[in-house]
Amino acid sequence: MKPLSLSTMYAQQERFADGAVFARFAATAGYDAIEISHSTPVEKIEAIAAAGLLPVTSFHAPAPYVKRATGRGNSSANLAAVDADERRAALDYTALSIEWAARLGARALVVHLGQVSDVREQFDEELAMRRMFDSGAMDADQFAELRASVVRQRAAAAGPYVEAARESLAELVRLAEPAGLVIGLENRYHYHEIPSPDEYQQLFEGYTVEQVGYWHDVGHAEVLDRLGFIDKRVWLEKWSHRIVGAHLHDVSGIGDHRSPGDGDVDWSYVVAGVGGLSAYTLEINQRQADEMVVGAVGFLEGIGLR
Repeated sequence: MKPLSLSTMYAQQERFADGAVFARFAATAGYDAIEISHSTPVEKIEAIAAAGLLPVTSFHAPAPYVKRATGRGNSSANLAAVDADERRAALDYTALSIEWAARLGARALVVHLGQVSDVREQFDEELAMRRMFDSGAMDADQFAELRASVVRQRAAAAGPYVEAARESLAELVRLAEPAGLVIGLENRYHYHEIPSPDEYQQLFEGYTVEQVGYWHDVGHAEVLDRLGFIDKRVWLEKWSHRIVGAHLHDVSGIGDHRSPGDGDVDWSYVVAGVGGLSAYTLEINQRQADEMVVGAVGFLEGIGLR
């Protein structure tokens, strides 16, 4: 049986305010390890570690969660920013994640490498598309026009941001290597975010798979496919040979982070692409019922991912 980790994304509930309670739940539910989500405050991380019930096998940067002076969480910091102060802040948050991952004996650091913009408003057109999708208006002319606009904007602006992301990655590799951590660059949820499938080539250049690899997120690939941006199979077709980890979760419509088995993902292509991994992480949101979280273990066994 391949070990399964449960992300502390599911621990964003009052009943799991004490991380030890979450660790006991995960162990009882049939999980073998824990991933620390970027939504996790330091007190919860400390309690999980102190409980000693399950190992922490991966750390999702930029954990621990802190609120920035802007009022937003530190996951809003952009590792691909062309603004030096913004990028420095993002690097500092991720450096802290590396320290914590090393302290807890994790093997992998999951990284969001930033976005092609210094302002959140860049996502407005895509957010409009998501609202149209939810209302059943995917065939409207406006939907296609919005998508074309988003694609044009990203293509025109991407260059300096991808280069800044590569510079950030170089510093992260330098910090992670002494701790024996592999950096997993995750495919992202928004089209403006980095990397696109083709941008991985530039980012991987000069690094071994022991230093930097591909981290596949099933839901992110599905959502961008359903919006018409990127074929969901492309990520794994291009980068399964470089894969170092995977976030498994199901999708309904464009709502992801559901328990595997509680959605409409065609798992056959996922199994083919991630089946060579020795372990998996389930990234399930806090609104899912306990029985679905427990049932996901058997579901994955049934489709050949255990």
